[in-house]
Amino acid sequence: MTGNGTEPVRERAVATVVVIGASSGIGRASAHRFAERGDRVVLASRSEEKLARVAEECRDLGAADVTVVVTDVLDQSAVDALVITALAEHGPIDVVVFSAGVMAYGSVDAVPADVFTRVVDTAVHGTANVARTILPIFRDQGAGTFIVITSILATVPLPEMGAYITGKWGQLGLARILQLETRDDPGVEVCTVSPGAVDTPIYRAAANFVGRVGQPPPPVASAEQVADAVIRCADRPRKNISVGPTNRLITAGFRLLPPIYDALAGPLLRLVALADERVGPTNGNVFDPDATPSPEAPLAERAAAR
Repeated sequence: MTGNGTEPVRERAVATVVVIGASSGIGRASAHRFAERGDRVVLASRSEEKLARVAEECRDLGAADVTVVVTDVLDQSAVDALVITALAEHGPIDVVVFSAGVMAYGSVDAVPADVFTRVVDTAVHGTANVARTILPIFRDQGAGTFIVITSILATVPLPEMGAYITGKWGQLGLARILQLETRDDPGVEVCTVSPGAVDTPIYRAAANFVGRVGQPPPPVASAEQVADAVIRCADRPRKNISVGPTNRLITAGFRLLPPIYDALAGPLLRLVALADERVGPTNGNVFDPDATPSPEAPLAERAAAR
């Protein structure tokens, strides 16, 4: 194949990509993007049923091959098994995308300790478990890109979202440490993609102890826009890509005008980040990946959620 008749056009090699948290949202959209390019995709999350649907979508979109591995990122042995399966079926791994996450609404004292811990651990210990397994393999290969989906909420605080934000602040700190620890490893890259509000199911599926369903505050990006940033990191690794037109403004307001930020954070959250629809209390999908919170959960579920 040639471009202008004289210059050969080099075709991009088919990559092997592991997408963790592939069952919905940004992970699913990222899996779609890699599938569209004809890559081999290994899909991981806690939900076998949802992964099966995404696998079919990826096959229809043109993926060279699709493998499904049900994985809980808080189980180190499961993460190890995921990577072993990917290597055994597809050879060297080129990219790992970490998009696993769960969310909880409610003040720190209102969110049950086990829910709070699970939300934080998924972001921090889940990321660490994957890094612990994949980075030595990337070093041995002499190449590999680890992409961590963080959030604008990894740099600014909000009330009623303490568990999620604590996890994201910790995750971003961990990712920055990993970037420092791989500086001297040729070909090994650690990237972060930091979206603002994104149209994904995480808000409605979240554990909820504020009584109102969560929603992404405007302006809202699509999961596909974030997936495009993931693709850019895979092709040309960067330390961080921010997705969202107001991310820099929000971060600047927090850093430069803290009294104003603090005064507005709570009222704005209640105005634009919580819908009028009533819900819970509920653990959402924090422990059960296929759970869908029902509006005004019955008393039995409310008691179980506490």
